[in-house]
Amino acid sequence: MLDETPPPAKFREIVLPYLADALVLARWLTGNTHDAEDVVQEACIRALKGINGFQGDNGRAWLLAIVRNTCFTWLAKHRPKSLILTDDPAGMEAIHGARGEAVTPETELILQAQAKLVEQALMKLPTLYREIAVLRDVNGLSYREISGVLAVPIGTVMSRLARARFLLAQELGLKK
Repeated sequence: MLDETPPPAKFREIVLPYLADALVLARWLTGNTHDAEDVVQEACIRALKGINGFQGDNGRAWLLAIVRNTCFTWLAKHRPKSLILTDDPAGMEAIHGARGEAVTPETELILQAQAKLVEQALMKLPTLYREIAVLRDVNGLSYREISGVLAVPIGTVMSRLARARFLLAQELGLKK
């Protein structure tokens, strides 16, 4: 039987507003929505247990760090240490129509093809670079927030992001 006690106010204030970001990160790291949902659920349990220890001012970075760590623990348990491919390309739909243009069937088809190419290229990046690209370019975290999530200096964030973008551009045929 499930415990139906509502989460504490501190949890609702710090964690709940960032669940969508948590799911996006977990989806990119696991490769599909179903596994990402499992990871985010486990991360929320961990966050709930540790909510009284939260002393920062950035709940988003704190939650995403928990999601990241939970994801790697989950992957180590459930997946071989090899390339993880996605079976859920629907995660890229957020860019459709984002330019404010009228979306015609032709435009929609082109956007879907472009999104699929970008997603495939992103999934080919090593996890070290994929996670930083997702945190910055998909979730929109600042360098400082990413530094907190990954527990690395800002300079490392900047260099890894530059490398991730270079590898992504190479994979897409934009750079040689």
